Amino acid sequence: MQRNDHYIPALGLDILTPLYDPVLHWVFQETRFKQQLVNQANIQPKQRVLDLGCGTGTLTLMIKQAYPDADVMGLDGDFTVLTLARAKAEKVGVPLTFNAGMAFQLPYPDQTFDRVLTSLVLHHLTTDNKQRTIHEVYRVLQPGGALYVLDFGKPHTLLAYLISLVVRNFEQVAANIQGLLPILLGKAGFTFIEETAHFMTIAGTLTLYKAQKPGYPERKAC
Repeated sequence: MQRNDHYIPALGLDILTPLYDPVLHWVFQETRFKQQLVNQANIQPKQRVLDLGCGTGTLTLMIKQAYPDADVMGLDGDFTVLTLARAKAEKVGVPLTFNAGMAFQLPYPDQTFDRVLTSLVLHHLTTDNKQRTIHEVYRVLQPGGALYVLDFGKPHTLLAYLISLVVRNFEQVAANIQGLLPILLGKAGFTFIEETAHFMTIAGTLTLYKAQKPGYPERKAC
C-alpha cells in the first residue's frame, strides 16, 4: 500500500468495531436510508451485485433479502467486520459470499457485476483514493451497469452547513461535503449521474447518488 492507502476501521479505531452496528442503528437510523438505497437499485433476477465496503453485512443482507434471486456478495478490507458479517448471515440462514479486499484495488475481473452499492464508505477515503475506487467500480461493472452510493454530501440545511464547518477540515470528508462526488463519477466515465435523495443526521447530510456505466443492455438505470 501507498502511505495514503492506510485502512480506516468503521468507527476509526479497531476497538470500536463492536459498537458499529448500534451506532448506525440508533444514531443514523441506518435501516431507513439503506432501504431506499436498496429499493432504487432495481436489481433483477440473476444479476450480480457487490456491496462495496460491506462492513458487518447489514446492507448485504438487506439486498439479498429484497432480491433473493440475485447473486449478492460483500467486500471489505477489515477482517474483523467480515467475521461479524459472516456470522450475521449464518445466524439468519442467508447464503452470502464475503471477500477481503480494498475498494481501490478490487479483486474481481472486468465487467463482473451488474450493480455496485456502497454505503458510508467513500468518506473514509482520500480524494485520490475516492477517484481510484470509482475507476475500479467502473471497471468491474458490466456495460449498462449502475453504481448506487449513500454517503455524506453537500449540506442542504443550515444545521448541516454548521456541522460541515467542522468536518470539512478532515481530508477524507472534505470532497463529499463540497459536493464533488458527482464530478469524480463523471471523470471515471459514468453517465446519468443523479442525486436522488437527502437525509439529515446529527453528523450532517447523507446523500443518495446513482450513476451508470454507458453501454448495452441498459440505456438508463432505473
